[in-house]
Amino acid sequence: MAYTNSKLVVYKKLSPNHSGRRTHSIDRISPHCVVGQCTAEGLGSWFAKASTQASSNYGIDKDGRVGLYVEEKNRSWCTSSNANDQRAVTIECASDTKEPYTMNSKVYKTLVKLCVDICKRNGKKKLLWFGDKTKSLNYAPKADEMIITVHRWFANKSCPGNWLYSRLGKLAAEVTKQLGGSPEKKSTSFKVRVNIDDLNIRKGPGTNYARTGKYTGKGVFTIIEIKSGKGSDTGWGKLKSGVGWISLDYAKRI
Repeated sequence: MAYTNSKLVVYKKLSPNHSGRRTHSIDRISPHCVVGQCTAEGLGSWFAKASTQASSNYGIDKDGRVGLYVEEKNRSWCTSSNANDQRAVTIECASDTKEPYTMNSKVYKTLVKLCVDICKRNGKKKLLWFGDKTKSLNYAPKADEMIITVHRWFANKSCPGNWLYSRLGKLAAEVTKQLGGSPEKKSTSFKVRVNIDDLNIRKGPGTNYARTGKYTGKGVFTIIEIKSGKGSDTGWGKLKSGVGWISLDYAKRI
């Protein structure tokens, strides 16, 4: 197929750190956290060094500007996985330097726009987020589908950070809506381990909701829905039991 690059790019500095032409068509997008409030130029200079041994197709800087470092036709060195990078457009996003690696509103808005643009140019009408490594990597996308994958699935890293990770369902829905596709109506379901005795259960996703007066206690619990909300950096999880919501700041996904 004929590959193109985004017209949202305002800065271009091609990196020598790539593997040349892709061996798989594009059907994934992998957003990353830079771990720094970088500029497009600064990120480009870093990737321009052969000694860096890393790169991404695009970067979004702290002001929401888009840089191009590896053309979409080529495989970047970004997610510690040759198989993933061969089929993914990789995007480094300016972020804070500590967990949850928060990204500002300019960065997030540009990420939505860039994902829409990538999908359109590659003939996709849906961006999917399953929130599960095994399911995502084993899923065969339809011709009009794109899947979100993340670096933490391939290396011992937090990337893209818990701030963005908790919003990937929202990102997929926003992009799919702008593409005119139908969002996947799949419920999130995964298990978490709580290692404290007194984790509050609330009536809704946020500290602005009243406590139920109950605590989880230590143990393993099933989460069926995630929402962002006041008082939690990583989001709120709805318990399968139906008793309420817990802050995922204090629960480790297993």
